[in-house]
Amino acid sequence: MATNSIADLEHDARRVRATCVQMAFDGRHGHLKSAISCIDLVVALYGRFLNVSAADPVAPDRDRFLFSKGHAITALYATFALHGFIEPQELRTYAATDSRLPDHPCKHSLPLLEISSGSLGHGLGMATGMLYGMQMDGKDGRVVTLMSDGECNEGTVWEAAMFAVGHKMNRLLAIVDNNDLQAVGRTSELMGASTIEDKFRGFGWAVRVIDGNAMAQIVDALAAFPFADDRPSVIVAKTKPGAGISFMEDKLVWHYRVPSPEDLQAALSELGVRPIHKGDA
Repeated sequence: MATNSIADLEHDARRVRATCVQMAFDGRHGHLKSAISCIDLVVALYGRFLNVSAADPVAPDRDRFLFSKGHAITALYATFALHGFIEPQELRTYAATDSRLPDHPCKHSLPLLEISSGSLGHGLGMATGMLYGMQMDGKDGRVVTLMSDGECNEGTVWEAAMFAVGHKMNRLLAIVDNNDLQAVGRTSELMGASTIEDKFRGFGWAVRVIDGNAMAQIVDALAAFPFADDRPSVIVAKTKPGAGISFMEDKLVWHYRVPSPEDLQAALSELGVRPIHKGDA
């Protein structure tokens, strides 16, 4: 488990942001706002929390990280490269034919992934099932899933939420990237009056609400896990879509838009770092 400082994590997050924009430009594929909103969360998980190792990525007692919001996968690919799970130069192949790094993650292409994802709403169900199996087999390790707020529209999410509470899964952590902007509108408008944290509390989960783009708050929340001894935990991370790049922040168009050469240069200039596969910052 890495123990990077807050300052190091913030620098890493800027590099991952720059990398995601470069990958979107090179691969001619969008979903930038979704990837960029969750970067701080993914960087903190690999920099301070997850018991995983590039030297043995399938160790039996490792923590399992399930990236459920598959359309935002560049955030995870770039973090893999940052921590030595893949070679940085492989990021150049993103979204190319026969690449191990397609625009939605596939475990058959990249076996170090815990799951394939992209069809939303399944990560929490797979996480609960995975942890249930680990408990039956006597395996240590925690299970973490990163979800989008939009996929909480899916009924399977709440079936899994009930199952996890019923089985007192205190080694399960769900993180909801609550950026409040789905492909077609605001989550808060599409899901009714109650908040995501209200829904999870109603299902019996232990809940923390944080600013999901504030690294210190993320690290503090992860350090406090589990939030209860007898039930699963959820971090509802209030984030901004496109966070950290001013002209992308909270703009629906960046769900699908591919950056132009001018967009790429503006983003890299604002971030002040180079993409991971383009050399040292």
